[in-house]
Amino acid sequence: MKINGNEISKETLSKAMLCDTPEELVKLAKENGVELTVKEAEAYLSEIEDIDLDSAQLKEVAGGYCNKCGKLVFP
Repeated sequence: MKINGNEISKETLSKAMLCDTPEELVKLAKENGVELTVKEAEAYLSEIEDIDLDSAQLKEVAGGYCNKCGKLVFP
């Protein structure tokens, strides 16, 4: 996945979703070569805070489940 022209791994994206503060997210971004302002981090965290996943969606996101083939991609 690309964000602002930078390739972001699934692992990094998962870590980003666990950040509790904008400062944590900015630090993680910087460690991965992504420039992110505190204001952008606040907007991101606010956006993901509003996302509610049902158990099936959560399994797909957390487990690397393939929607097309129905198999676990990342065991």
